[in-house]
Amino acid sequence: MRQTEHAVPAIEFRHVSKSYGDFSVLQDLNLQIAAGEVVVICGPSGSGKSTLIRTINRLENYEYGDILIAGQTTRTLRQRQLQVLRAGIGFVFQQFNLYAHLSARDNITLALRQVLGVNRDDARQRADALLAKVGLPDKADHFPAQLSGGQQQRVAIARTLAMQPSILLFDEPTSALDPEMIAEVLAVMRQLTHTGITMLVVTHEMGFARELADRIVFMDQGQILEVATPEQFFTQPAHPRAQRFLQQILPAQSGQS
Repeated sequence: MRQTEHAVPAIEFRHVSKSYGDFSVLQDLNLQIAAGEVVVICGPSGSGKSTLIRTINRLENYEYGDILIAGQTTRTLRQRQLQVLRAGIGFVFQQFNLYAHLSARDNITLALRQVLGVNRDDARQRADALLAKVGLPDKADHFPAQLSGGQQQRVAIARTLAMQPSILLFDEPTSALDPEMIAEVLAVMRQLTHTGITMLVVTHEMGFARELADRIVFMDQGQILEVATPEQFFTQPAHPRAQRFLQQILPAQSGQS
C-alpha cells in the first residue's frame, strides 16, 4: 500500500538515535511508514533491527530524535499515555511469552477483560473466533506446554489480534521455531498482510519478504542503508552491504528448502 501525498504516516522516525554507553545501536534514522503498509526490516545480526521496532512502543527508549504515531509524538508520553499507545500496537516476540498456567483461550481473554473491560462471554467468543482464524479451533483448552512452538506462536498472534491493533510489530517471530513449524506461522502472517493493519516485520525469511512486503528496509550497524521495493532489493540492491547480505543468506535459505 502506498501513502498518498498528504497522508499522515502511521509511523515516522525523525533522526532517531540510541546508544548503549559508547555503542551506537541506532544512528540518525529517518523513515516513514504508511497506514496499511507491510514493511520488512532485514539485515545481519546486531544491526539494530529489533531495537528499531522496540522503540516504536517505547519498550526501548531513544535519546535523540522523535517517533510519531499517526502524527503524534511518543517522545514525551507519560506512563498512562504509553499504556494507551501500547494498546493500539500489537507486538509478537521471538519467544511466545504465553502464561504457562493459562489455557490458549485464557491467554487471549486475559487482556480483553482486564484492559478493555470485555465481559467473560464476549471475550471467550472473540478468543475462540481468533483461534479458529489462526488454525487452532480445537486447542482452546490446551495449555502452552501441550502445544508445539508453532502453535504457541499462533496463539500469541491471536492474543495480539484480540486487542484490534492498528499496528503490528513482529520481532523475528519464526526464529525460535523448528523449520517445519515456520510455514504455519508464516501462513497466518500472510493472511494479515494488506488487511489495513500496518505491519513491521523483522525477519530473515526472505521468501516472505519478497512475496508480501511493500518495501524492504535494510539495516547494518545501526543505520538504514537501503529502502526499496522487493523487486528492486532482490534483483538490483544498490548498497554493497545489501548485496553481500543477499549473497550470503539466499543460498543458505535455498539449502533449507
